[in-house]
Amino acid sequence: MPLTMKPTLLVLAAGMGSRYGGLKQIDPMGPSGETILDYSVFDALRAGFGKVVFIIRPDFEKDFRERIAAKFAGRIEVGFAFQTIDQLPSGFAVPAGREKPWGTTHAILCARDAVKEPFAVINADDFYGQDSYATLGRHLAALPNDSTAYAMVGFTLKNTLSEHGTVARGVCKTDAAGRLTDIQELTKIAKLASGAEHRGEDGAVVPLTGDEPVSMNMWCFTPAIFPQLEADFRAFLAAKGSEMKSEAYIPMSVGALIRAGTATCQVLRSDSTWFGVTYREDKPIVQASIRDQVANGSYPASLWT
Repeated sequence: MPLTMKPTLLVLAAGMGSRYGGLKQIDPMGPSGETILDYSVFDALRAGFGKVVFIIRPDFEKDFRERIAAKFAGRIEVGFAFQTIDQLPSGFAVPAGREKPWGTTHAILCARDAVKEPFAVINADDFYGQDSYATLGRHLAALPNDSTAYAMVGFTLKNTLSEHGTVARGVCKTDAAGRLTDIQELTKIAKLASGAEHRGEDGAVVPLTGDEPVSMNMWCFTPAIFPQLEADFRAFLAAKGSEMKSEAYIPMSVGALIRAGTATCQVLRSDSTWFGVTYREDKPIVQASIRDQVANGSYPASLWT
């Protein structure tokens, strides 16, 4: 049965706050004071999304509603889900002394009651670009509500690197049909004059061309993912739930589903250039990139007026 409802945009925003020496992830980036999140919602709207659900910390709710969500009122349906470390499946408890959140798999599980239709997942502080949302919108429009044919947007590695230091990226491997077969988590990728390289803790070097598809946490799911993620999260808790800093990440959960043969994941290639503030020095580069896109007509000078 084809999709009868507009898809939902699920925004991972629970970790938003002060990072990079006090730089706020909700800092103005656009010419009229827009945040990166403003551009994400704007792009989702024109790609046919009908609802946005923000996963946030409960203590961040008041500021988030007033400073972020209020501007979307009347433009798109807005919902909220709350991530706390004590939201665990029956039979599990938070180990004494643990304060760290459980990761992106857990965050998405926290939104299961707020999402009843096919949905996309993004990070709140990443600029993914218009083409990426259009690509996701087209894929979601063809998905039945119970499909396990998931997808992710694969960005070209060289379009996601920083000039100011190493970055962590999930480098994707695909089969002949473009379906994901594996994600290799490389945590210290450095940009080179030609291509890139990863240098591990043991000094081993992995050369990269820069053309590899990488995951930037932009996913396409249906509600069928929630029981699958719960089962995977239970397995994670049984193995690592007593640790103080262990986290369950959505790329690893999707990888487990693929290996088990219970889901597929198409890698949808996008020509968009990803922007993010990995280092403080990246901020003016992001601002300049957005100004360029306003100048070429990709975005209006003021998104909401």
